[in-house]
Amino acid sequence: LFTVVVAVNSTLLTINAGDYIFYTDWAWTSYTVFSISQTLMLIVGATYYLTFTGVPGTATYYALIMTVYTWIAKAAWFSLGYPYDFIVTPVWLPSAMLLDLVYWATKKNKHSLILFGGVLVGMSLPLFNMVNLITVADPLETAFKYPRPTLPPYMTPIEPQVGKFYNSPVALGAGAGAVLGCTFAALGCKLNT
Repeated sequence: LFTVVVAVNSTLLTINAGDYIFYTDWAWTSYTVFSISQTLMLIVGATYYLTFTGVPGTATYYALIMTVYTWIAKAAWFSLGYPYDFIVTPVWLPSAMLLDLVYWATKKNKHSLILFGGVLVGMSLPLFNMVNLITVADPLETAFKYPRPTLPPYMTPIEPQVGKFYNSPVALGAGAGAVLGCTFAALGCKLNT
């Protein structure tokens, strides 16, 4: 029950991080930031429960709960007329499986989990997260179909920065995620001590 409660809270914190429809003109440049936020929310909770239970597979279970609750929330929003694609949410699962694999393969070594697991999740999630941009509805078409004229000024989209980050938001997200992933995996482990 405790796992479910925290996974639900993680879902609430993560839930808009993949909804590029709300950021139609920012999609590529904000992709890096969203990938990192999803990586960190996944890894700190998954590592915490993995080391708390000591059972390889708990991280994947944690990601599965996040996925199911995101589906429930997106279904509610979809019924209100927002265009959500359900394929975007399971991208957490493969990264969580890598975390479980590291924990199992290193015979429950926490230091290996922090170093190898953190790097693997940090580097893999931006790659899996690219599914979000590939499968969601065309942002320009969506912007015209679902106009939001009441956005506050700080949410008003700006012109996309063409060529920023050497045109590779995945590489930047993976690099930053690999570094930050280790830090947050360490935090997840520390929460148990």
